[in-house]
Amino acid sequence: MESVFLDLMGGHDKLIMDPVHGGIALFEHEMRVIDHALFQRLRNICQNDILSLVFPGATHSRFLHSIGVMHVGTRMFSAMIDAYLRDRKNRQQRELTRLHIQSIDYFSKIIRLACLLHDSGHSSFSHQFTQATQIKQLMAKSGRFNELWKDVDFKQVYNNAPDKLEHEHYSIRCAFEIFNDIQLIQYGIDPLDVLGLMETTEVQPTARFIEYARAFWGFIADPNTFADVDKEKNSDIKIAYMVQNFLSGIVSGEVDADRADYMLRDGFHSSVSIGSYNLDHLLSNLRFGWDLEAPWLGLAITRKGLGALEDFVYSRHQMYRQVYAHKTALGFDFILREAINEVLSDPSIFDHIDCCLSDMQNFCDLTDHFFWEAFRTHARSVQKSYSSCITQRIKLKHLKTEENIELNEVDAIRHDLAKQLKIDDDHIVTCTMKARFSNIRENFDKIKVLTKNPITGERDLQQISEVSSFFQKFSDGTIVHFYQKPF
Repeated sequence: MESVFLDLMGGHDKLIMDPVHGGIALFEHEMRVIDHALFQRLRNICQNDILSLVFPGATHSRFLHSIGVMHVGTRMFSAMIDAYLRDRKNRQQRELTRLHIQSIDYFSKIIRLACLLHDSGHSSFSHQFTQATQIKQLMAKSGRFNELWKDVDFKQVYNNAPDKLEHEHYSIRCAFEIFNDIQLIQYGIDPLDVLGLMETTEVQPTARFIEYARAFWGFIADPNTFADVDKEKNSDIKIAYMVQNFLSGIVSGEVDADRADYMLRDGFHSSVSIGSYNLDHLLSNLRFGWDLEAPWLGLAITRKGLGALEDFVYSRHQMYRQVYAHKTALGFDFILREAINEVLSDPSIFDHIDCCLSDMQNFCDLTDHFFWEAFRTHARSVQKSYSSCITQRIKLKHLKTEENIELNEVDAIRHDLAKQLKIDDDHIVTCTMKARFSNIRENFDKIKVLTKNPITGERDLQQISEVSSFFQKFSDGTIVHFYQKPF
């Protein structure tokens, strides 16, 4: 019990310095995760593929981002716990039990690990890697998932093999391998409870998780409120899934640690102010939302925190429009994908990448550095190549930008531009950035606003759409840039 108190009070084993968040504390088991080769490879993978060709400072790595997400995820959970403890004190509710404290400590630790490893499966150049045509074919290769889990029982994590592999599936496989190698269980943490908070998995809560989830629900909603839930069959497992879904939302949700970190980090390193928002103010106004009748456990925010949440969403919207969808940046993304396809035309490189995508030991080789060397080699032998463009920073000639146009309009514009330039239609290429901001309207309705009656002091949860019309303003957007090929 003493170790639990030490951990909750910040008795960490190491402190590392981060340019965005400052000092970030680590436990011993987290240091072992970070020192593992599968995690260390993230040092050599840029967070924003080749955005640094447009914003020179954006050279930060997935390694830094992952540690930052762990830090923010911890702060999110701790801020909600702290607010609830203060509220319990003000209402003179009884003190926490031993089991309450153990559950809070356990959930904090699995959130940290899930956040730390959420992007561990990213390959070279992050998202652009899986968009290259030849890589898509390799990822979709028949039996790829079974190769990746050879001699390992994946049924603990997935009910069935997925039809299509994404980087999230590789993150799960990396995490599974790392936990096995460092024997995470010896630190009192069940790896399955961590994997259950990560995307794509179908993990059933363990017996330990179920016990802690019931205690946690009692801490949030008060032990006397179990009656309605206990009327239902298998109430413990239902509570456990409810808690699991809530905790996984901190790792990956509309207001999650991932977005909270990358917006600040990408904005900081890109030297733009549009990605900034007040993280401290946002976190200080997050609350646990619960409803016994449903039953429901989810994210809530105080009314005074709505401004911070609106800033968070608007900053994300602007980052997509002004940075991620920048015309020169998307043009370089096109060149990068084509350069990857070029070097994969070499059978030896193709076979090596095929091997890397099917075996965890070789997966460590999938870094940006590997492809930069391959690009330089190809560029030396083929002067007019996309590999040459990427290594010499030769941009696509930007011709036009349109927003929210139909597919048939894209073809018509391409034809018109080609006609004006007196070149074939094939020499006009397009790059499209789709921002699915309608998810904001849909998913933010799941976030409740905690309101307080100024006369009676009673508290109530309202749909966010009933309190603020801000989140209803967003819709899906498409930005299409038109370019002329370099050769």
